[in-house]
Amino acid sequence: MNYLRSFIPWLVYAGVSSIGWQWGALAGLVLAVVLLAADRAAGLSLETRVLEYGTIVFFAALTALAFARPDSGLQAYGSALSVGWLALIAWLSIAVRRPFTTAIARRMAPPEVWETPLFRRINTVLTAVWALSFTLTAIAQAIVSAQDLSLIFSVLVQAAGFILPIRFTAAYPERARGRFFRESGVRPENQGALIS
Repeated sequence: MNYLRSFIPWLVYAGVSSIGWQWGALAGLVLAVVLLAADRAAGLSLETRVLEYGTIVFFAALTALAFARPDSGLQAYGSALSVGWLALIAWLSIAVRRPFTTAIARRMAPPEVWETPLFRRINTVLTAVWALSFTLTAIAQAIVSAQDLSLIFSVLVQAAGFILPIRFTAAYPERARGRFFRESGVRPENQGALIS
């Protein structure tokens, strides 16, 4: 569940926005900066933190807009905008060959596998699944907002947009490693030979 840590600012934004979208945006911004600073203090590399930097940019812009124009019509599309921004971050991270899931996976995987083709491939696939889910969720959220549908529809769409890629993320890496070892003929206990 290390994946959820990176989304905490977004979850806080969703929760705090119920008392005012400007306060939700500010809370998301503060938390995003605190989490990035904590990673830095823990000695973690910040070069792969595409999601974290993108989160800070989004919440900085949204905070400025929300305080300057608290009655903006964009407030009704806050959920679609936030998930759309996550989709943009995910797609761009693939385009620049720094899939956002890499930073998260490095918290769990040993350093000797970080530069292997298998590790990079797994993270590219995982990020693509998240990107697709975010894209579809943003479209669905925009429709929910445009049609002024009940909050329950928004919550269901949002939940599906996170639960489906979380389930895929939990299962895919092990399946990909298993397939790799079967196809390569290398046994998992000898994987160190592939790394060097």
